[in-house]
Amino acid sequence: MISKLHYITQDVEGFTHPELAELACKGGADWVQLRVKGKSFDEWLKIAEETRVVCKKYGAKLIVNDNVQVAKAISADGVHLGKEDMSPKEARKILGGNFIIGASSNTMEDVKRLMANGVDYIGIGPYRFTSTKENLNPVLGLDGIQQIIKNFKNFVICPPLIAIGGIIVEDVPLLLGTGIHGIAVSSAINLSENKIEMTKKFHHELHELSPI
Repeated sequence: MISKLHYITQDVEGFTHPELAELACKGGADWVQLRVKGKSFDEWLKIAEETRVVCKKYGAKLIVNDNVQVAKAISADGVHLGKEDMSPKEARKILGGNFIIGASSNTMEDVKRLMANGVDYIGIGPYRFTSTKENLNPVLGLDGIQQIIKNFKNFVICPPLIAIGGIIVEDVPLLLGTGIHGIAVSSAINLSENKIEMTKKFHHELHELSPI
C-alpha cells in the first residue's frame, strides 16, 4: 500500500539522514524517501544501509531517491525516479517486480507517460517553490494539481497521485480536497524545531481529514 505521507530526508546541518529518518518515524512516518546529493556510491551506500536499519526498526518503507543501484544493493523497498533519471521500465528490469517504483511528474503528459510505464505511484509538483530541489519544474499551485487530479483520478489504472513541493501542514485540507492520495514533505519537517511533533501534525491531518 502506498502511504499518504511520504517523508523525504535532506541535508540538514547537525543531523545525519538516518537521524532525520528516525525522528520522522517516531512521529508516525511509515514511508521514508532517502534523498542524498553529491555523494560517492560508497557514501550513498553507507547512508542507505544505516537508514534501512532505522526503517526496519519502525516498520517503515525505505524508498531510495534517484539511485537504482543503491536501492538494489541494500534491498530497499523501492526507488523514486526524477524526470531526468533512468526510465521506470529500465528500473523495473533491474529491480524486478517486487520493488516499488515511483516517479515525478509536472504535466498531464508526464502522468500519461508514467502510467504507461507501470509505476506504482506518481509525484505531482511542485505545489509551490522549494529550495530543496535543483532545476525546479514550473510551479503548479493548487489549480495545476487540481487540474491533473481531475483528469486522472477516475482512471481505473491510475496509480496513487502524491503532491509534492513546499507543502506545509496548513495546505493539507486544500490538497486533500483535490482528491489527491497523499503528500510528500521534506523541509517542513526537516527544518522544524520539533521534527517529531511536526510529523505527527502532518500524519494527523492526513488521516483525520482523508475519507479513506
